[in-house]
Amino acid sequence: MKKLVAILMLSAILTVFATGCGTKANGISETQADSTEDAGKSEKFRIGIVQAQNHPSLDEIREYIIVGLEELGMKDKVEIIYKDAQSDPSNVNTIINQFVGEKVDMIIPIATGAAQTALAATKDIPIVFAAASYPVEAGLVKDMNITDQNITGVSDAIGVEEIFKLSQELTPDVKTYGFIYNPGEVNSVSSIQRAEDYCNANGMKYIEANIANSGELLQAAQSLTSKVDAIFVPNDNTVALAMPMLSQEAINAGIPVYTGADSLIKDGGFATVGIDYKVLGRQVAAMAARILGGETITENPVEVINKYSNMINITTAKSLGIEIDKERLDEFQIFE
Repeated sequence: MKKLVAILMLSAILTVFATGCGTKANGISETQADSTEDAGKSEKFRIGIVQAQNHPSLDEIREYIIVGLEELGMKDKVEIIYKDAQSDPSNVNTIINQFVGEKVDMIIPIATGAAQTALAATKDIPIVFAAASYPVEAGLVKDMNITDQNITGVSDAIGVEEIFKLSQELTPDVKTYGFIYNPGEVNSVSSIQRAEDYCNANGMKYIEANIANSGELLQAAQSLTSKVDAIFVPNDNTVALAMPMLSQEAINAGIPVYTGADSLIKDGGFATVGIDYKVLGRQVAAMAARILGGETITENPVEVINKYSNMINITTAKSLGIEIDKERLDEFQIFE
């Protein structure tokens, strides 16, 4: 009898220990910050941040959402629960449903797909999206100025027309552009439509190459390099995963790649009038803080990132033999 009691006690201890340990299931990566020792007594706002995949742009957004909240004096007032779906769309749904089940105070989905999943999962929890470039086209809101559901956020719509103007300034001999993007990403489709409109209006030619996954990028790049003078890449998550390879392929062919974000310039793209994701993250944090502080979603219409930056990769420029006047170069954020 004593042996039976001892076995039962040992089994109970092991069960408690196993329950208390963090786990990784279904490929979902999870971290938790600023949690209290006694969750039952916590008065902190619980914010669930979901990210579809690891990528420098998305990582930087998340990092500067947290930095922004801290700068606004929210460090001791929020508990951040961050989960990464590890590039598996089904995991995004699982993560969002976990947040809903846990009744977090706010969900911050990073990128359009995650925002769409969050909106479909709850009509009660406030959602503040980050980096959904075209929220109207994505069905997140009916109008940028009308947020009559439980969702708002900050768009990272790029200045497509400004990028092409920069291209004509830095590389005026470009006559034909190559567009590479995933047509399954609504943000990319909208940006490419604007690029087509600009080229059509200004008598410039373009050739498109579609990809469904990053493994197709090399072949798409090779299909364009002998036919175009420059390549334009929107803020496309599929392209971003293999951007260093595209950059090198373009450099080998002597072709500049114009992009929409700082991370793509860091990965070897040539230049952009693009998104600084540190700015975007802080802007999302400011909106989240206002709503947690008592403002309503309705009082916070969708915002567009409030600052763009001229960016150039000087190493890529040298590899392409493109020289830029020092005075003009001073106007750029420089990457190497």
